[in-house]
Amino acid sequence: MISAAAIRAKGHVRQTPILTSPFLDEIAGRRLFIKAECLQHTGSFKFRGGWSALSGMDPALRKIGVIAFSSGNHAQGVALAARMHGVAAVIIMPDDAPSLKIDNTRALGAEVVLYDRSTQDRDVIGAKLAKERGLTLVKPFDEPLVIAGQGTCGLEIATECKELGVTGAEVLVPCGGGGLTAGIALALEKHAPEMQVRPCEPVGFDDTIRSLISGRIERNPAMTGSICDAIVTPSPGDLTFPIMQRLCQPGVAVSDDDCLHAMALAFRRLKIVLEPGGAVALAAALFHSDKLPDRDLVVVVSGGNVDPEIFARALAH
Repeated sequence: MISAAAIRAKGHVRQTPILTSPFLDEIAGRRLFIKAECLQHTGSFKFRGGWSALSGMDPALRKIGVIAFSSGNHAQGVALAARMHGVAAVIIMPDDAPSLKIDNTRALGAEVVLYDRSTQDRDVIGAKLAKERGLTLVKPFDEPLVIAGQGTCGLEIATECKELGVTGAEVLVPCGGGGLTAGIALALEKHAPEMQVRPCEPVGFDDTIRSLISGRIERNPAMTGSICDAIVTPSPGDLTFPIMQRLCQPGVAVSDDDCLHAMALAFRRLKIVLEPGGAVALAAALFHSDKLPDRDLVVVVSGGNVDPEIFARALAH
C-alpha cells in the first residue's frame, strides 16, 4: 500500500531533503540526519497522507466532498489535496489552534468549523456534518490510506540514508496519533530493517510512550497545556498502535522548553523554521541522546507552521 501511495504521489508530493550540521552533531554527541518535512507542501508531512487519501478514494465519493478534523496540519494537507482534486473540503478545527493554521486552511479553500476541544467532541461534530452532507471523513491518522501516505516519508528515508552511507540508525519521529510513526516504521521494516523507530512526544502528553510500556492504549489526562498543539491527541489510534507496538522501540518525552530550544537551533544551524510539535524529535536527539543507543540518529522534523509569537519565544533561547 505504501508503494502504491508513492506512485500516486509522484509529481504531487515533494521529496524532502535530509539536512546535516556539525554544530548539531556536537551537541548530540553523534551524527544527526534531519529529514526536513517542514519543507513539504503546506509546511508539514500531513500533505502526504492527505494526498494519499484523496488520490486513493473512490472518485464518486471524492466528488461529493471530504471532511476532516485537525489542529491545523492535517487540515491544510487535506484542504490542499481537495483543492488540487477540485472538490469541497470541510475542516473541523479547535478554536485554540494557531491562527496561522486556521487562516491557511481557509486560504486553501476549505470551510473551517471551529470547536472547543475542552468541552466539545470533534468526532460527534464530524459525524453529524458528514451524515448531513454526504461527505467522506478523512481521519488524521487512523486510516490505512493516510498511514500509507505518511509511509512514503519512510521510503525516502531508506533511499536517502543508503545514498549517504547510513546503514543503521535510530529514527526519531514526532508522534501524535501515530500515523507518521507507524507509516515510517512499516516502510523501514521492508526497506531498511536495521533502523529502529522511536516515537517522541511532549512531557505530559506521552500517551504513545506509555502505551508501548503498558502494552495497551493509554489516554492523555488532558488535551491542552502544551505548546506542541500539532501532536496533542487523546491516544494512539486503534490501527496505528498495534503497528507501533510491533515495530517501535521505547520513545522519548521532551519538555516544551526543549522544543523551543531545538527550534532556535534549527533556525540558526539549518536555516529552517519548525513548530514546537515538529521539533520534539530534534529536541530528543539534542538534549536526551543519553537515553538512546550509541548509533547515528535520523530525526524527522515534521512541521513548520508556527505563529510568530511562539517563534519569537523560541529565538529568545
